Amino acid sequence: QLQLVESGGGLVQPGGSLSLSCEASGLTFDDYAISWFRQAPGKEREGVSCIGKRGDSTNYADSVKGRFTISRDNAKNTVYLQMNSLKPEDTAVYYCAARSAFFETCVLNAAAMDYWGEGTLVTVST
Repeated sequence: QLQLVESGGGLVQPGGSLSLSCEASGLTFDDYAISWFRQAPGKEREGVSCIGKRGDSTNYADSVKGRFTISRDNAKNTVYLQMNSLKPEDTAVYYCAARSAFFETCVLNAAAMDYWGEGTLVTVST
């Protein structure tokens, strides 16, 4: 069982920045690609960004390209999501999820994930 714990959420003004972390424990972290999803009130969960198990492959939703950056430190069993130029529409609960991966690829498909964290709330507002 892989446990995932998100942190770093909070309240930020439009145009501001936040850095989210997803720390894993329980299994071999670098066997897993990690993805970030978010779910706003009344909306479906959507994929935000993902990173392959070695960190060589990344993918972003069009809505966050150029503003968000995903990275990972396998020595610390942690994936980071740096979020800049935040907009009110970025307000959501952000979840990290893990998918066992043989190749260095990642996907933004919630149904393909093996493990999920509990989420951290990001609120972008004045």
